[in-house]
Amino acid sequence: MQALDIKLTKVDQLGLLMAQIAELQEQAEAIKDEIKNAGEGHIEGNLYKACVSLSQRKVVDNKAVFEQANVPQSLIDANTKTTAVITLKVTARG
Repeated sequence: MQALDIKLTKVDQLGLLMAQIAELQEQAEAIKDEIKNAGEGHIEGNLYKACVSLSQRKVVDNKAVFEQANVPQSLIDANTKTTAVITLKVTARG
C-alpha cells in the first residue's frame, strides 16, 4: 500500500498541514533574519513593507523577588490563578 492509497483522517490532515506550516515558518525565519541583519530602518517591497527597530525589554523575575522579599508560598498560592488548558500534540507515526 502506498501513502497515496490511504484515506487521510482529520489527524493525518492536521499533521500534514502542521508539517507544511513548519517548513514555511522555517523559510520565514530565515528571511526575517536576513532582513534584521540588514540593520534598523524601513524596507520597502513591491507588495509589503517592513520596519526593523531595536528595543530593550525589561522583565521582572518574580520568583527571585518573592524569594528576596521572603514572600510566603501560601501568599503566592493564594494569589495564583489556574486556568484549564487543552493541549493537542501531533507527531508523525514511524
